[in-house]
Amino acid sequence: MSEYIEHDKSGITVGIVAKQYHTFAEPPDEMVLESGARIGPVTIAYETCGCLNASKTNAVLILHALSGDSHVAGYYDRNDPKPGWWDIMVGPGKGIDTDKYFVVCSNILGSCMGSTGPCSINPKTSLPYGIDFPLVTIPDMVKAQKALIDHLGISRILAVIGGSIGGMQVLEWSLRYPEMVASAIPLATTTRHSALAIAFNEVSRQAIMSDPNWRNGHYYSGLKPNLGLAIARMIGHITYLSDEAMRHKFGRRLQPRADFSFNFDAAFEVENYLRHQGIKFVERFDANSFLYITKAADYYDIGNQYGSGSTAEAFSKAQAKFLVISFTSDWLYPTYQSSEMVKAMKKNGLDVSFCEIEAEWGHDAFLLPNERLTELIRAFLKRVYSEI
Repeated sequence: MSEYIEHDKSGITVGIVAKQYHTFAEPPDEMVLESGARIGPVTIAYETCGCLNASKTNAVLILHALSGDSHVAGYYDRNDPKPGWWDIMVGPGKGIDTDKYFVVCSNILGSCMGSTGPCSINPKTSLPYGIDFPLVTIPDMVKAQKALIDHLGISRILAVIGGSIGGMQVLEWSLRYPEMVASAIPLATTTRHSALAIAFNEVSRQAIMSDPNWRNGHYYSGLKPNLGLAIARMIGHITYLSDEAMRHKFGRRLQPRADFSFNFDAAFEVENYLRHQGIKFVERFDANSFLYITKAADYYDIGNQYGSGSTAEAFSKAQAKFLVISFTSDWLYPTYQSSEMVKAMKKNGLDVSFCEIEAEWGHDAFLLPNERLTELIRAFLKRVYSEI
């Protein structure tokens, strides 16, 4: 890492960071996906913070959620208006202390933030893959991350940490490569999607695919399905909040100078907020990537993947110490799903700690400042590091 920088809102950060790339699976040695399809070359975008110690025992792998990326902390330059998406947690003296730990965060396979995905160039056609990109799964994403970790020369990871879809990847790491994972922190996640979660994802996908500009996924040379993607983001954003958060943030308040004018303009603050979120999202994310990542999350089910339908049987493969965290107001991945996960872990005699954190902000609570969450992660990492 280079210099630390001071920022008037977030204090000390890891400083200036740079996006890096690892390319592997060059033909004819393509990566074989769960579906049986082959793809290559594959590029994974990633960023690092802190320093890897001589024994390579202080590596922490952080895995992002659906629309996240590898930019977990710090700034790209001194004029960057925003730090990485988890800058509140990752940095010197923070919950994941980069004075102690070497943090790696990679962009997932299928995304549009530097890693190979549907908007990448297909070497066979010299055009973007579009819908010709093969469907990928959570295990496929983790398999690609393993290639990156091998490239970095890390044989054992101190902790794998992630929330939401990132939490699914955490669970997959602990089961697919159990000997490599000393500890795992799945946040606000589940071992498999409920019908409710699948339903919201399907409505979001249909919003994209119904946009006339989607053109069966081959829209890169013309107009993009921005309206469909914006609606998909609006739907998703509702699931990330809670009723209490909505009430606190918006209530039934009208926008300034707005009234009941008997039209379909955004009169309420919540309407304007959702429209704004949709517009911002289409400026930075690819519609096809949204389709692929949500489908991968819907497919994931560790009971079927590893345990003949049994979650407890699946966790018999794990060796890691676990810290499982849920949030009281998360109705997308409610606490009962984390509790079931913990029971399955305990049936196998695993070292597991579980905490439900009181938070009013819904599913997104793991991304927001929370002193208890910070201290739980700090203490857990300290314990695991001292034990190895």
